[in-house]
Amino acid sequence: MYKILFIGLLLILKLAPASAQCDWKLKSEKDGIKVYTGAVPDSKIKAIKVVASFNATTTQLVSLIMDVNSAADWMYHTKTSVVVKQVSPSELYYYSEVNLPWPTANRDFVAHLTVTQNPDTKVVTIDGPAVTGLVPVKDGVVRVNDSKGKWVITPVGPDEINVIYTIHVDPGGSLPSWLVNMFATEGPQKIFSSIKVQLQKRANKNAVMAFAVN
Repeated sequence: MYKILFIGLLLILKLAPASAQCDWKLKSEKDGIKVYTGAVPDSKIKAIKVVASFNATTTQLVSLIMDVNSAADWMYHTKTSVVVKQVSPSELYYYSEVNLPWPTANRDFVAHLTVTQNPDTKVVTIDGPAVTGLVPVKDGVVRVNDSKGKWVITPVGPDEINVIYTIHVDPGGSLPSWLVNMFATEGPQKIFSSIKVQLQKRANKNAVMAFAVN
């Protein structure tokens, strides 16, 4: 049960703001996805860094990440994911609740997503710190307020991108830090595997639509 809990929690907190500087240590490597952990000062919870490449464009990955209303279709254990406020195509606030197995209480959070791009390098950064005050706290659900993470997406070819994803999150409640750290690498691994599948599905769908139009 705890294994499922931490996989799910790390998966849905994919868009939390930038992690602290760490002495990264490689913990797993599978299907071209490298997962690192690093100690963070004044925290018992380790930070996570994931490095991978995708056969996709920057626009395609940004579109997937910002499509928060469909996150429940592919993000494990996501019960609800809805836009709270759409500021612009590159900025929004959204609420998400994570459905966790009994007797563990569900977790939820509100994130502020912003997308920026370096005009010279074309590198895209997506930040999404957890914020407070927009959605009332629910009875029986633990609100996650402490999360720091960042996506850095670098184009390396017409249809290839390199991605570095970092995250440091305190899931709240009474969960022991050693148990969180034990399964911390599995969630990010599953995130990136799912992203590969989703990007391929969207590419296939666009190809079919283009063929139909032609």
